Amino acid sequence: MRKIRIIEHISLDGVIQAPGGPDEDRDGDYSHGGWAVPHADPAIGEAIDAAYGESFDLLLGRHTYDIFAGYWPNQRGPMADSLNAAKKFVATHRPESLEWGPVNDLGSDIVKGIRRVKLKDGPDLVVWGSSTLTRVLLEEGLADEVPLLVFPVLLGTGKRFFSDSGAPRELALIITKAASSGVLMNTYRAVGPLRTGTFSELEE
Repeated sequence: MRKIRIIEHISLDGVIQAPGGPDEDRDGDYSHGGWAVPHADPAIGEAIDAAYGESFDLLLGRHTYDIFAGYWPNQRGPMADSLNAAKKFVATHRPESLEWGPVNDLGSDIVKGIRRVKLKDGPDLVVWGSSTLTRVLLEEGLADEVPLLVFPVLLGTGKRFFSDSGAPRELALIITKAASSGVLMNTYRAVGPLRTGTFSELEE
């Protein structure tokens, strides 16, 4: 079984919408696009490369797929080559309009489709953006690793990584590094349901 790895640029208050530019995602009249750019650092690129690994497939929501499809085929370089060559698995109700390939849709039952793809032999599956899809993966316990690039900004509004409706879960920090720009590069591993306790237990 291959792993599912969710990579996100995230603000301190949990927003993941449009980190890369003003027009990346204007859903909801979002006006803060490009908030990650002032904190760019070579260490961030190295962390992203490490999170992707040498070989990967992409697992994407339809909106992120369309953003990527309009950008990466026109780019050159190792990252562009890797993304363009990767097999894409997309959550969509319009499979007939998928043109950036190689590509497969996940079918009408998204969770069932993800489980089917995860069980197949192949490289690990990488998720980027795709705020709706990430919530499904977390709520269904399908995410194995979560590399988060935590930026020192508070955005207030925007699409969020964490859902208010999901079951509480626990993650374990397995890698952490800091970029000189103040970005924390944390990688978490899924552990299971949330544990609770009281401080009085620690005093016994």
